[in-house]
Amino acid sequence: MAETSPRTLGEHRYALTSTWTGNTGTGTTGYRDYRRDVTIEIEGKPDLLASADKPFRGDASRWNPEDLLLASLSECHLLSYLHACVTAGVVVVSYRDRATGMMREDGAGGGSFVEVMLHPEVVVAEESMIEAAERAHTQANEWCFIANSMNFPVRHEARVSALS
Repeated sequence: MAETSPRTLGEHRYALTSTWTGNTGTGTTGYRDYRRDVTIEIEGKPDLLASADKPFRGDASRWNPEDLLLASLSECHLLSYLHACVTAGVVVVSYRDRATGMMREDGAGGGSFVEVMLHPEVVVAEESMIEAAERAHTQANEWCFIANSMNFPVRHEARVSALS
């Protein structure tokens, strides 16, 4: 049954604590004198161990900001897509995304992402649902809060198949 009551629009606030844990005893006395280790905490959730990306002197075994941005875009599309499928009567039984992103350095110490490509592999319950499942990706792009906040394109190349 479709939702008939008007949806309340509002603001949603988020908070976390990021703590630098990379002081090796001399603080930031030099570029090579400290680790880029960070602990990200949100009340009621497991701590997330993060760092810079390896090319920026980070710990490759920890999440970095670029990983987290890509993960946010992938998960947001996934969740928006599942909602779009429910409203279209599509039964998704499996979803896996192999997301990729490209960041370009600007030569002045900064840079930015220039594109993210999502590669969802979706399995639906019946072959008759494939067309609607493919269209639901467009709706998911429109609904994804994170993708709508980016200043670069977030595209998708989806593959949809059916169990039967």
